[in-house]
Amino acid sequence: MLGKLLRGERLLGTAPMKGACSKGIGVFDQTPSLFYPYSQNNNGIMDRSKQRLTNRITALPRRPTRGPLDINDSPLNSPLSPTNYINATQTRTLSPGGPAPRSRTPRLPSPIPGSNLSANTFMTAPTSLSPSQNTSFQSTVSTLQKDFTYLLRPEIYHPLPVLEIPPPFRSSPASSLPPNPDVNTLSSLLAAGYFRAAAILSATLLTSSPGPSSHDEIFNLFYIRLACLTLCDQTQLAAQEVKALEDLNAAYYRDDETDTHMVGWELRVLAVRLQGMGLGDARRGVMGYYDLARDARSMLTKLKKRKAAGDDLDGEIELWEKRLADLGIRVASALIEMEDLVGAGMHLKTLKVSEEGDEELRAKKALLWLCLGDIDAARECLKKANGGGFKASEMDGTIRALAFVAEGKYEEAVVIWEELIANEETVAGKGEKAMWRQNLGVTLLYLGRGDEARTILESLVAEDNSFHALTFNLSTIYELCTERSRTLKVALAEKVAGMVDIGENEGVVRGWEKVNGDFKL
Repeated sequence: MLGKLLRGERLLGTAPMKGACSKGIGVFDQTPSLFYPYSQNNNGIMDRSKQRLTNRITALPRRPTRGPLDINDSPLNSPLSPTNYINATQTRTLSPGGPAPRSRTPRLPSPIPGSNLSANTFMTAPTSLSPSQNTSFQSTVSTLQKDFTYLLRPEIYHPLPVLEIPPPFRSSPASSLPPNPDVNTLSSLLAAGYFRAAAILSATLLTSSPGPSSHDEIFNLFYIRLACLTLCDQTQLAAQEVKALEDLNAAYYRDDETDTHMVGWELRVLAVRLQGMGLGDARRGVMGYYDLARDARSMLTKLKKRKAAGDDLDGEIELWEKRLADLGIRVASALIEMEDLVGAGMHLKTLKVSEEGDEELRAKKALLWLCLGDIDAARECLKKANGGGFKASEMDGTIRALAFVAEGKYEEAVVIWEELIANEETVAGKGEKAMWRQNLGVTLLYLGRGDEARTILESLVAEDNSFHALTFNLSTIYELCTERSRTLKVALAEKVAGMVDIGENEGVVRGWEKVNGDFKL
């Protein structure tokens, strides 16, 4: 500091100084950026001839000065400091012909999501303090465990309201949990379709003592919690609870050694939509999908390079290609949800699906075109034969029938539904057949044949089908066909609540979680 004063330099937090000392070597002019050197005689008086010469000197920009925080002034850069000794030793032993190779700088723990620590608390460690070739140091860093216990705080999880639950489901066997529930109990509830009870149990397992130990268990239970809340019509609660994750793109969620993301793909995809809803910004969801698409492309690039080197990675490559295509569909769906129909249409045109490509992807794209009202574009998604006609696949038949319904051609749609149902060689499962019959009943209702529609839908309920569209449409028919619709709707809710799986899991309740809106109560 004394040397700074003798040179007349500015110190941190001080104003420019004039005449720092009587024996000084120079002074600052009124303008702090100008400095005039001169010689001084024994009497301390400037020589006049040199003063005239000095007056003619043009102003030069002030040279930058170094303060106490500059790296060269740091005692760590002293030739005697241990850090420089380590770096010098590594330079001589590891790279005698040049400087040591650069490698990934080890980082101090990044801020834990949900913590109250500022970002300045966690700074990137200087390279000189973290020798990259020190194996003992690397082993120490690799053993550091990231802490995700902030997801185990009970205050994150909200109690589920019961006002929207129909009375028959409040007393359902699935509404009460076993005395000592565990992960196996959670799996049984999920298989039975009781998502409300599964949501409650997953939160209980997260907040219990002892809780889950590994990050895989924590993220898996957290995903089950959010997914079940969405499925039991508690999406707003899920949008609030997902805020605990904060930014999933943060470096804290990546493995320090492999740089792979530590959160499962399904949770990352679900969190994008829920975080956009929770913050009231739908565009955030679209941007989140694009962030995931960037990661998917990066992973595909790495896998294809490894495949070129001889690794058998066809299964993983196919998986990531499907994930990337699914993100494209989700972006279009999000744009439709934002009512940006023009943008959704432009985006759908960029999604290329080959005629021999994924049939499910083609069906999703066609359904989105129907949502936009572009029936011709929806038909273009159908698989065509060599002669230009449409192939009679079951998925394409479903899209064709829906297109006729959208055009108001109900008679043509009825013919297609009946053909699909009567096909004895079909490979469709019980759920798909029930969907065709339900759509046939709705189409008949549009034609004014309400009695036939009611008979079809009631027969589906008698066969232990209880999906949302079925109960809602049957409740609508009750409202249109009778004045005592409420009695019939309550009876329907009681019947659905009493459904029991008599197959492989005998005695396990199979009815899905319902709310009053499912029965129009």
